[in-house]
Amino acid sequence: MPWIDDLIIWAQWFFLCYFIALALGYLMLNLMALLAIGKHTRAARAEYLPRPYHAFLPPISVLVPAYNEEANITSSVQAMLQLAYPEHEVVVINDGSRDNTLAVLQQAFDLYQVPETADERLPTARVRGVYRSRSQPLLRVIDKENGGKADALNAGINYSRYPLFCGVDADSIIQRDSLLRIIRMFVDDPDTIAAGGTVRIANGSDVDAGNLLQARLPKRWLPLMQIIEYLRAFMFGRLGWEPLNALLIISGAFGVFRKSVVVEVGGYRHKSIGEDMELVVRLHRHMRLNRRRYRIHFLPDPVCWTEAPEDLATLRSQRIRWQRGLLESLSANSKLCCHPRGGTVGWLAFPFMLIFEAIGPLLELGGYLFVITMALTGALSPAWIIAFLLVAIGLGILMSVFALLLEELSFRIYPGKRSILRLFGAALAENLGYRQLNTWWRVRGTLQWLRGKQAKWGDMKRSGRLQREAINSKERKRDA
Repeated sequence: MPWIDDLIIWAQWFFLCYFIALALGYLMLNLMALLAIGKHTRAARAEYLPRPYHAFLPPISVLVPAYNEEANITSSVQAMLQLAYPEHEVVVINDGSRDNTLAVLQQAFDLYQVPETADERLPTARVRGVYRSRSQPLLRVIDKENGGKADALNAGINYSRYPLFCGVDADSIIQRDSLLRIIRMFVDDPDTIAAGGTVRIANGSDVDAGNLLQARLPKRWLPLMQIIEYLRAFMFGRLGWEPLNALLIISGAFGVFRKSVVVEVGGYRHKSIGEDMELVVRLHRHMRLNRRRYRIHFLPDPVCWTEAPEDLATLRSQRIRWQRGLLESLSANSKLCCHPRGGTVGWLAFPFMLIFEAIGPLLELGGYLFVITMALTGALSPAWIIAFLLVAIGLGILMSVFALLLEELSFRIYPGKRSILRLFGAALAENLGYRQLNTWWRVRGTLQWLRGKQAKWGDMKRSGRLQREAINSKERKRDA
């Protein structure tokens, strides 16, 4: 029937044009990142602020929400206590953990309970107790009933003492000078209300007592693929949006915020499973629509190291959760999209995320299914199939390789020809099955969100390797 032929032709052009637009969009972000990377690498070669000025830097509260984190909590807290920053505190919020997270903290840091109250500017689940450490005066632990990560962060904000706070995941390790590097945006630009750093994969690296000594590539293929993903997301995704003041995501694993502004917009949203992105989008909406000057920055040189999932079940749960968080963040702040006062974030970044990240997985999966079905029935010419694969897969490979090139031209975290070859191989392989699997997981997250299914964080399976390294370091020092 003629109308079927017309429909097939229309679908061919629709999917081909969509993937071309997707590639061109990311190519523009690549170019923006390439222009911006030189400035950051020059600043990263040396300590940004002379040491005599360190005493004048604003103090920072490091907030560590922890739920069932007994595997890595000791090493992570040790790393945060050792940060090279003149004045900071570490506030761990035990969010009703069902494992031994609190007991591990009590044993490792000699905690004792204190009668401390807070100015509860943000509502949270009930706080059961506040602990201080006899061995680490910078450390406090808040023990509360389970309310979710957003609720734990709000409790940390209530109990924090300083005007800036840094939210860090409990399974992460901040590089010692990262606070010194990220704080420069608040010092240079008084309009700064938030700044995020780069998150890198720690799997396979050498860790000693909460410090990452040597970055190494993991032996397993799953975290290796995620290294390429993270490079692509941070090295040109977020770096590309930053010069336009249109950054919509600051990773919950590492970001610094001005506390007064966060409290002003109501803190983290309790019901959001993507509380990190939702807060940033809400900050944009609040400041833009109220005509207030502000900046939200991204810096590639402050680094936070995190343990990536090493099994498919945990990775699937994480990616479904991320997609749901993206959709929740955009829908909750939909007024920002194309608002007359929305600026570049409302007219460019928001529509881009909506079309290519929120709706994108459905269109990508539809494109793949269309091509496979039509190819099996002989309805598509070999030339068109080749053109589609070049656009959908070939340009995806190009984006991954370009992100790897930016990494090698700038920071070179993984030196050596063997490491480069492995990363190059991962950049090729990542687009041949792994990316499509992620697309399916994101479609599942979209369908769950559309059905209104209740979102759950679930348990993150940890290898406990970072914790074991910290324990082994203690034993080596004791036996020496």
